[in-house]
Amino acid sequence: MATAKNEKPMSTEERLTALYKLQTILTEIDRIRTIRGELPIEVSDLEDHIEGLKTRVANIKAEMDAIKKATLDENNKIADAKAKIEKYDEQIKTVRNNKEYDILSKEIEFQQLEVQLGEKRLGEYARVLDAKKHEAATTDEMIADANHVLETKKAELDEIVSETKNEEENLREEAKKLEDNFDDERLRTAFKRIRKNARNGLGIVTIQRDACGGCFNRIPPQKQAEIRMHKKVIVCEYCGRILIDPDLTEEAGQN
Repeated sequence: MATAKNEKPMSTEERLTALYKLQTILTEIDRIRTIRGELPIEVSDLEDHIEGLKTRVANIKAEMDAIKKATLDENNKIADAKAKIEKYDEQIKTVRNNKEYDILSKEIEFQQLEVQLGEKRLGEYARVLDAKKHEAATTDEMIADANHVLETKKAELDEIVSETKNEEENLREEAKKLEDNFDDERLRTAFKRIRKNARNGLGIVTIQRDACGGCFNRIPPQKQAEIRMHKKVIVCEYCGRILIDPDLTEEAGQN
């Protein structure tokens, strides 16, 4: 469906000229983006990286809390075992037969083993906790370093954006006006598709030294003559870009 506000349909010449003007504006916007380079992506990647590091720290701290709880539980078990040993030591002094003595001796031995096992576990918990503390501290340092780099890149990006913001906004408004007044939706869509697929972002190019200005393949004289007539839209048979007579581009530059 046509989106043009003009009552009179545009001629092929007018459409080609309008597309070339649009291409010129979009190329300038691409230039501004190139000035910014990869900074926006780098900033986004750094922000994601920092969030990942923060998640890692949170997980480490959760693991440390679990180890501390296990340590507390183990200390309680050891204290309970020692209390039982103390109680059995008192009871063994008043036994009346060998059977009672053997039972209490085994209980004391069992609780002593529980104490030894608990102390071994406490040693393991302490080693793991130290390792987790070191890992958390190292990750905190990585976060601090990443935040420093992020602040630097954000400042650099903000400076570039502030320098080019008004220029880009004006160019976008100009491009929108051209698109709104363009009366051939299919041609406009085809131009956008060609431009998107083109490595240099050029959807419409001039003839340069008898060749396509996009892929530099030679254009036959007969086709060049048809292009100069401005009667129909002609594309390069090699790269698919729309071809325009250089004379029209000069007129577009003067308007």
